Amino acid sequence: MNTKLPSQPSKQLPAANKLRSWSLGAVGWTLGAALLCAQVPDAPGPAAPAARPAGGGAPGGAPKNGSPVGNDVPMFDPGTENVTWQGKTWNVNNNRLFQARFEKYLNAPEATGPEDAAYQKAISTILNCLAAGNATTQNIDLAFRWLPVGSRYDIDARLCDALADAVFSAWKSQQNQERMVAATSALEQERKDIYWRAEHAGKSDNAKSLPSGGGGGDGKKGAKAPAGQKSFEDAMTQTRHTKDVADVEAQIKATHLKKELSQIQAKVEFQALILQFFMQRRFQHVLMATRFYRAIFSDGDTKLNVGKDTKDLFEKSAGMPPTVGTLDSMANEAMRDVREGVKAFEFLVSKQELESASKRLGEAVLIGEYVPEIRTLPREKKRQVLEFVQKTNQLISAIDVKDYTLAETVVKHLEKIAKDFDSSKPMAAIETSKQVASMHLAKARNAALKGDEVTLQAELTKATELWPRNPELAEMAKKISGIGNLQAQAALDFDQLLGQKNHRQIFEKRVTFISMLALDTVRSKQLEGVLKNMQTIETALGTASAMAVQANYAGAWESVEKIAGEYPDDTKLSQTRADLTVKASDFVRTLQGAQELEKKDQVGSGLAWYLKAQKLYPQSDFAKDGVDRLVKKILPQE
Repeated sequence: MNTKLPSQPSKQLPAANKLRSWSLGAVGWTLGAALLCAQVPDAPGPAAPAARPAGGGAPGGAPKNGSPVGNDVPMFDPGTENVTWQGKTWNVNNNRLFQARFEKYLNAPEATGPEDAAYQKAISTILNCLAAGNATTQNIDLAFRWLPVGSRYDIDARLCDALADAVFSAWKSQQNQERMVAATSALEQERKDIYWRAEHAGKSDNAKSLPSGGGGGDGKKGAKAPAGQKSFEDAMTQTRHTKDVADVEAQIKATHLKKELSQIQAKVEFQALILQFFMQRRFQHVLMATRFYRAIFSDGDTKLNVGKDTKDLFEKSAGMPPTVGTLDSMANEAMRDVREGVKAFEFLVSKQELESASKRLGEAVLIGEYVPEIRTLPREKKRQVLEFVQKTNQLISAIDVKDYTLAETVVKHLEKIAKDFDSSKPMAAIETSKQVASMHLAKARNAALKGDEVTLQAELTKATELWPRNPELAEMAKKISGIGNLQAQAALDFDQLLGQKNHRQIFEKRVTFISMLALDTVRSKQLEGVLKNMQTIETALGTASAMAVQANYAGAWESVEKIAGEYPDDTKLSQTRADLTVKASDFVRTLQGAQELEKKDQVGSGLAWYLKAQKLYPQSDFAKDGVDRLVKKILPQE
């Protein structure tokens, strides 16, 4: 295959190429693509092994018998669209993390630029060079030289560099094995030499002990060595040769063991990288890695060295033992499934069936986010379902906060834009809650007519909890008679708490105040303002709590700090802010230091501290705004 590399800085051959180091990274969970894979037998390796670079390396240690993906493997159920991991289950289409990532994808431009085309050309060239029938030594070397080309593009995330490092290490390991073979041959030759010397040593000693004739003036024969001395010398000679042979035998066995361990270690490290690519849903890299694996390790052994959990997962999902061929077929099947999902999405969009279209596209993105057909999907087509996705999320939020008026409006809008939207479930929940709330209001009216203030209060509380923004609540308040004392007491308590700026207590008694102050125009407006402010505070506290659960204390502190100045009297907000200040002390101290330097007009130092704070928490709005302000001072716009 004659494929020309694109213009790039000259690089040395693999023997002299210093590859970049890479970090394995943490992906956190596997996907349901394993359940979608066809059962394809492992393909045979190429006949000729790959060319190996010059130079040797130390043999690796013995691999540990462990699972590269851990002991607890997540499972995806395509029937219920649920993922089970570490004892927890959630729906992939109703998960905030997935929703945010999916919306980001829907708004992202299609990857059809020159760089994207060049990157796909590099990947295709590598796969073609390593395809069955093309994997000659020359093509394998060419594919290796294309790996640094692919790693130059941002979409690759330097994964081609990681693969190049693994290939280079495997080649070095194989060269080290060749050196061990040569060393073994030398040791075996040395063993033969020792045997030969031992055999001829006795003959030489016997020859020396024979009598020599003539040469003497008196005509006497040479004297024989004593028999005891000769036996001792023979025994010492044989002992020395036996020790030499034993030493050589031990060295031969040690060299054989090192060779086997070096080969196993190289395979385990390469297999771990292939599994990492599969977990990251980088299926093109899986194909490249499996083909490199077969080209390098041409002994036909493609069994994966994994633990029991991972082995059981492969056998249950793919129906075969875990091998390199299994991963290859599963990656191909996953990519095929993604392509079918994209075709189904395009057809459903053309029919205005946006609910099914959004689900099919969501499934395709979940399985193969980096597959070319997903990356090249036009943004115009994706935005056709964006409105549906956003309105669906709004409907879920409205039902969660029991705003059934808004929820009903959103349902009607979804029915207009999506022909296949099923409104039966949300409308059932909305209508049921409305009817139950109306029943409690009816009981409250009867209690008011009877003067039963306890029952009245209980029923109003239940009705408000079921439907807080029920318009009938205000009308109910106007018609109720005989509750003047309750209203007066509520007004007195409200005024007292409002004077104390104790908005937290008002918020906790909001159900009582809403019902008792419904006829008081002034206090109703004040109550509305207090509840609005408290809703802002509760939202910030909820966001901070969610971030704190994820150990994102800097983000949690910033979400609270944004509103702390507006509501300094809220005790819960102040306590949360103080707790988060301690947990995110490094970030807070750095950010406050930057603000102090900015106040002192020390632009350079302040910018450095803002950048340091941004490094501690890259999503910080405070740090970003500070950097923007100081950059404008340093480089003012014309």
